[in-house]
Amino acid sequence: ESLLDIARQTLFLHEVAKPEIRFTLEHEGPAPLVSDRRQLGQALTNLVKNAIEAVEAREDGEQGLVAMRIHQGEDGQLLLDIADNGIGLPAERDRIVEPYMTTRSRGTGLGLAIVKKIIEEHFGTMAFADRPGGGTVVTLCFDTATLAPMAGTGAEADEVSPAALTRTKNGLKP
Repeated sequence: ESLLDIARQTLFLHEVAKPEIRFTLEHEGPAPLVSDRRQLGQALTNLVKNAIEAVEAREDGEQGLVAMRIHQGEDGQLLLDIADNGIGLPAERDRIVEPYMTTRSRGTGLGLAIVKKIIEEHFGTMAFADRPGGGTVVTLCFDTATLAPMAGTGAEADEVSPAALTRTKNGLKP
């Protein structure tokens, strides 16, 4: 799947709903990634929704910004940054991906826990940082070399199935 296409679709849906917020997408190319398009789309949607809510929580009147950037990392890593100029990370930043942990009065605390699970199922990692100038940056990092064998068909796909990769990752033998 093209991570770029998934990101574009996610941003487009939010851009239509929130025209008062500026959405940007910076990329270096199509960014192919072996992935479950639906799940990855859900993860990006949850992250963009959180960014929008953080932007809307500000009270200084500055225009909201949600910016995505897709770029290559070291050793074949594919990185996706989602930055916003919202209220920033909460004091409980170390716990924000725990199930049922929320800082919002109407939140369930499941959004980031679901995102974390989806990213881990794609053998990726998720990191949070303060954005210079205020706000938050969420960085998703995918190891394309680990995911590549899952793209094949025929004999090589039988050799390395998603279930086999999961068992190996968890220390169990396939």
